[in-house]
Amino acid sequence: MSKMKEGLGILLRGMAMGAADVVPGVSGGTIAFITGVYDRLLNALKSINPGLLVKLKSEGVAACWRHIDGSFLILLFGGILLSIMSFAHLITYLLECYPELIWSFLFGLILISGIHMLKQVKHWSAASVMLLVLGCGFSYFIGTLTPTSLTPSYLMLFMAGCIAISAMILPGISGSFILLLMGLYPVVLSAVKNLDILVLALFGSGCVVGLLTFSHVLSWLLKHHRNLALSLLTGLMLGALGKVWPWKETLETRINSSGQEVPFLERNISPWAYEALSGHSAYLLPSIALMLSGILLVVLLEKFGSRLTEDDVR
Repeated sequence: MSKMKEGLGILLRGMAMGAADVVPGVSGGTIAFITGVYDRLLNALKSINPGLLVKLKSEGVAACWRHIDGSFLILLFGGILLSIMSFAHLITYLLECYPELIWSFLFGLILISGIHMLKQVKHWSAASVMLLVLGCGFSYFIGTLTPTSLTPSYLMLFMAGCIAISAMILPGISGSFILLLMGLYPVVLSAVKNLDILVLALFGSGCVVGLLTFSHVLSWLLKHHRNLALSLLTGLMLGALGKVWPWKETLETRINSSGQEVPFLERNISPWAYEALSGHSAYLLPSIALMLSGILLVVLLEKFGSRLTEDDVR
């Protein structure tokens, strides 16, 4: 029964990560961190290396499966894929029809996640503070960049997978937003919704290569320079708040692949200025309520993750 409970907990964490990864501006790595599986994920990915072939020859399949924490990876990534396939349509619809409300919820979620990560830094130093500020500035700068439009060639889709998945496992840096900057987000999202096997295979191959490579770097940093790494990751997360601010003024528009006019260049404004400029309601009270809901959700996820971690130890 405890094994089933543990498996369900990992699957639910994966689903939460997948839902976050679909949204430009939110990172699945953030969800992994606050639910207590971030280090386990990196250690499992790090264990997949050429030395695994030697272990397979000498000790067999079962030993290799335990070495890479295979059941954990299958359940977690199964949850991620299930969530992406399930929520791709819903997230697209909500962002088109209720952007202020959805971004308000995400703003609250990221804000409290950043505060949660700040508490994980056990010892502060001048270097930690500097990395926090640098991470915040870099993430904010990334959020202000104007999306480009790249030709979705086979090589470009593979490289996009490598880059996006590396961002996805970084708390605060959204892989979906990196795809948006590259102009490939609509291509990949459309492939998910339409089950375009070729595009998904190329993008997925890049994800696998990027994930197995970048996880070694992150794991080493967290093992040998944990406080400095956490300071940088927290800065990356807090800097993303500028991107998910709910009220924006559209300065330029573009025509997307579906022939629709969508925002291209935006700037953050106050809810009152938003109402005056757009003529639409800012939904201020519902937005505040959803920000608080995002904060409450992270608090509950944190407690849920801690409880499952305690059960795993027992």
